[in-house]
Amino acid sequence: MGGDLEHLTIGAFAKVGGVNVETIRFYQRKGLLPLPDRPFGGIRRYGDADVRRLRFIKSAQRLGFSLDEVAELLRLEDGTDCDEASRLAEHKLQEVREKLAYLQRLEMALAQLVGACHRRRGNVSCPLVASLQKGTVPTASASGTRATDEH
Repeated sequence: MGGDLEHLTIGAFAKVGGVNVETIRFYQRKGLLPLPDRPFGGIRRYGDADVRRLRFIKSAQRLGFSLDEVAELLRLEDGTDCDEASRLAEHKLQEVREKLAYLQRLEMALAQLVGACHRRRGNVSCPLVASLQKGTVPTASASGTRATDEH
């Protein structure tokens, strides 16, 4: 980065960051991005530090961190508390693994229903639609049982 990223208007800042202006304003309201001072009669300007912070936020989001978690990571932005950053990342990794396991169970439940649809005989109603109507769709519960979902 060089001087070309100094003194950006909010529109130019948003463009460099790959977001829209409302995203910048939202991040400012959430306390993720600072609101630059407005010179008397002038326009607020953004610089390299703002661009780096925005890229940090977007990178953390791509790893699945929520905005609240991003706020925690921003407190650690100087990189001096690696233990805390590691703890946050380990927690996120556990969440991702739980989601993956859930999605695998969901895949199995859907595969069972699709298989039932392909095996249907004669004029019997569609097993998928019938299961949805009866509320007897196999769930993706942790135990992998075929109980109905209570959500």
